[in-house]
Amino acid sequence: MSKKVYMFAIIISSILLITACSSKSSEEKIHDHLEEAINLEEDYETLQGEIEELELQEKEIFNQIVDLDMDQFDQIQELSQDAISLSDQKKDKLGEERESIEASEEEFVQVESIITDLEDENVKQDAEEMFEIMTNRYETYYDLNDTYQTSVEQEKELYEMLQLEELEQEEVTSHLEALNENYETIISLNEEFNQLTAEYNEAKRTFYEASDLNVTYEDETDE
Repeated sequence: MSKKVYMFAIIISSILLITACSSKSSEEKIHDHLEEAINLEEDYETLQGEIEELELQEKEIFNQIVDLDMDQFDQIQELSQDAISLSDQKKDKLGEERESIEASEEEFVQVESIITDLEDENVKQDAEEMFEIMTNRYETYYDLNDTYQTSVEQEKELYEMLQLEELEQEEVTSHLEALNENYETIISLNEEFNQLTAEYNEAKRTFYEASDLNVTYEDETDE
């Protein structure tokens, strides 16, 4: 094949690709971005499980430390160092988790400009409501992640304090109170995040049905 013919083949292929892409409806383009955004969150699901496992290990260590007295200070120091290592691992996992959500958001926000192209006003309204819910979900996640990161730092500081032989009980108590306040915020934000996730899934389903997209849901049984 001559170079000229080869270049012509590339141009034809490119035209066919562009034509194929442009032939998709706005609803279909939005669908593709939404599903890819969810796919990009797969790492988030995995990392959540890994973080929970680290939490359980850390809780076990903390309980062991509480059961010890100052005559066993060497053990307290050793266990505290193990807990610090777990805190560092949690921080790394939280960073990876955030990257997964950021990648998902980067994909998701591409639907905003496509929504304006929707011709059916009812479908457009469903899409706008869905977009707003998901946007709030991302914002809530970032608040949750920030608070969680702060609590991990507080945990690490606590275990560093426990390695000091001269330590005021009042200082430990004050630190634990601040840590517990953050835990309460985490619980609240996590509940809000889960609620928004449920609302988004429902809003997405409503949009798909209004758009007459032939979408099969995992919770549907085969007919």
